[in-house]
Amino acid sequence: MSAPITVCTVQFTPIFGDKNGNRERMSALIRDVEADIIIFPELATTGYCFVNAEEAQQYAEYADGATFQYFHTLAQEKQSVIICGFAEMIADKSGTIQTYNSAMIIQPTPITIPLVYRKTHLFYKEKYCFTAGNTGFFVVQHALKDVRIGTMICYDWRFPEAARTLALMGADFIACPSNLITEVWVRTMPARAVENGVYLSVANRAGAEDRIGEVVSFNGQSAMYDTLGKTIAHANATDDAILLATVDIQKARNKAFNSENHLFHDRRPSMYEL
Repeated sequence: MSAPITVCTVQFTPIFGDKNGNRERMSALIRDVEADIIIFPELATTGYCFVNAEEAQQYAEYADGATFQYFHTLAQEKQSVIICGFAEMIADKSGTIQTYNSAMIIQPTPITIPLVYRKTHLFYKEKYCFTAGNTGFFVVQHALKDVRIGTMICYDWRFPEAARTLALMGADFIACPSNLITEVWVRTMPARAVENGVYLSVANRAGAEDRIGEVVSFNGQSAMYDTLGKTIAHANATDDAILLATVDIQKARNKAFNSENHLFHDRRPSMYEL
């Protein structure tokens, strides 16, 4: 029997381009938090509205750079897995720099580099700033706790295949760092939890940015949902916030919902066109 897992979902409003200040403010928000998993929003260290690929690259960093070093120390202090959105740069085989909208998954162990998920589905003008992600979806076993964690980023939620892939890979819990601007996700994210029988956290940001010839307003409302899609923690639309919830991971591992039906055993992939 697995012990309960405590999850901290952080709603945080970054100041564009202020990576050092943003990291410090993020750290201050969780100073008194005790949790097994801590999730920050998409592009939490930089802000969102890059005007072009050159500017995104200017603020991007390598996966083992300053942001990883900062939060790896914190992860070890808190014995927590920390998931944080950041702008990532990497040199491809030809030496060309690629920039990705990424999330680092940092274990509370003395590792030298983080695992990185690169956003699969780029939203709106992100296509002019980032390269589409190439990591694919994957699941991470918490180094200290019995919980398997999957990560997707923001617009990935629009594609049911993303959460389903993570669930089929064995995820008990899905983290979704986000910079959401619509209201549709509020109705749909619970479905991603219930259709896969997983816990799901949306770490969204609030505030607005005016840098690309239009004002982009983010709608907060970070939330955590249980395996039946019920909201178990929720933030308002405007303020930074800390959401804490303790969950029973065994509920995510039992996909049967009566004596005859099972979410995964009842699937008939040969009948689907995907």
